[in-house]
Amino acid sequence: MPKPLIANLPYPSLELISEDCYSLRVISPAYASSTSELNTILQYVYHSFHLNAKGFNHFAEDLQSIAVAEMMHLKLLGETILALGALPVFAQNPSTAFNFYSAKFVSYSTSPVCMIEDDIRGEIQAIKGYKKMLALLKSERVKAVIYRIILDEELHLEKLKEILFALKG
Repeated sequence: MPKPLIANLPYPSLELISEDCYSLRVISPAYASSTSELNTILQYVYHSFHLNAKGFNHFAEDLQSIAVAEMMHLKLLGETILALGALPVFAQNPSTAFNFYSAKFVSYSTSPVCMIEDDIRGEIQAIKGYKKMLALLKSERVKAVIYRIILDEELHLEKLKEILFALKG
């Protein structure tokens, strides 16, 4: 299993997070939607298969390291959703179990440059989405979770930009 690409800081404790429907509605799309951690994991794994098959083994490993970090985010968000009072089902709104996640949202590009450009767009969108969540959230404990995830996403964006530069250079 590749080492996750994450910031060198611990993730916040979820111990004191309690039921909170508002925070649940704010963070749920980051868990399992078209712009979610779940979608991102599947996309990075898919792209890593293609990069590996095309001889870009190092870049494939980088994407796998990012995917492992995203798995950690999925776990953290799932545990937060549970603490907020809902089952962490793979749906955009776990409290109602509607809008179940679909893999149709994964970018199925096969060109190395297109794949990385899609991944960069996804990270930019994720960072913007998380920052919007920070502005909406009232719970400082839930904000701490989101802020910590942003730090990792910013690292992922920088790594993807490096890969894109190498592919184009």
